[in-house]
Amino acid sequence: MALRTPLLLAGCLLALSFDAVADAAHTYAFGQAAPASKATRTVEVTLQDISFSPKSLDVKAGETVRFVLVNKGRLLHEFNLGDAAMHAEHQKEMLQMQASGMLTATGIGEMDHSAMGHGVMKHDDPNSVLVEPGKTAELTWTFTKATGLEFACNLPGHYQAGMVGKVNFN
Repeated sequence: MALRTPLLLAGCLLALSFDAVADAAHTYAFGQAAPASKATRTVEVTLQDISFSPKSLDVKAGETVRFVLVNKGRLLHEFNLGDAAMHAEHQKEMLQMQASGMLTATGIGEMDHSAMGHGVMKHDDPNSVLVEPGKTAELTWTFTKATGLEFACNLPGHYQAGMVGKVNFN
């Protein structure tokens, strides 16, 4: 009986630590996703082939911004908040999604890789949204701080072609 209690306690602590790691995976140093009802202002961003308008955004620490993303281009585009290193990593994932057939130049699909043990691939990061040609999407974000923060399209080749903008803190 004396051995069971420490083992039970260790098991509970281990389970709690996994939950803490999972929750930490969805937090970002520059902020977090928020409901649109919390927005203090709305900014419309136009996504074109291959540019954003506006090319930079001004935000304040603590501000919650509702981004309305309008794709006026002919290609699928992404609005992703992060720094250059995050974008570089995300670009690798986007390349894999495109190679798998999940993403095409103009659309989004979902491939079930469960037969291969990979599960279903999804584009569901809270700091990112895909917008198909002619469509509108939204992303609401509460900013905490920014150091080298950018918004970018990470579809293969788009960032490198200049589809990236700067987030300026006031």
